[in-house]
Amino acid sequence: AHISSIPNSIVNDSKTLMENGVDTSFINHAAKEWTEMRRQWVGHQAEVPRKAPQEPVISWSATYDDLLSTSERFPQRIPLSEMVDFLVDIWHEEGLYG
Repeated sequence: AHISSIPNSIVNDSKTLMENGVDTSFINHAAKEWTEMRRQWVGHQAEVPRKAPQEPVISWSATYDDLLSTSERFPQRIPLSEMVDFLVDIWHEEGLYG
């Protein structure tokens, strides 16, 4: 979903509206609660130390068959983003993506 398709009431925490001199502000309590729950779950990003970029786990010369034709465990965990990049590159080469 594009951000532009999200209703403003979700994006904006509150809107101040005046009707007949009465403040009828809308406060999106659900959005505030969601934001708080997410903050508790992911923690304060400012406090998370930035890791130095790691060398890729997947060798630059690895092929699709090298990685996916074996039932052996990988020697170390492969980050999801790296595996996705690897697969997209392979799919581009094979004309399956893009």
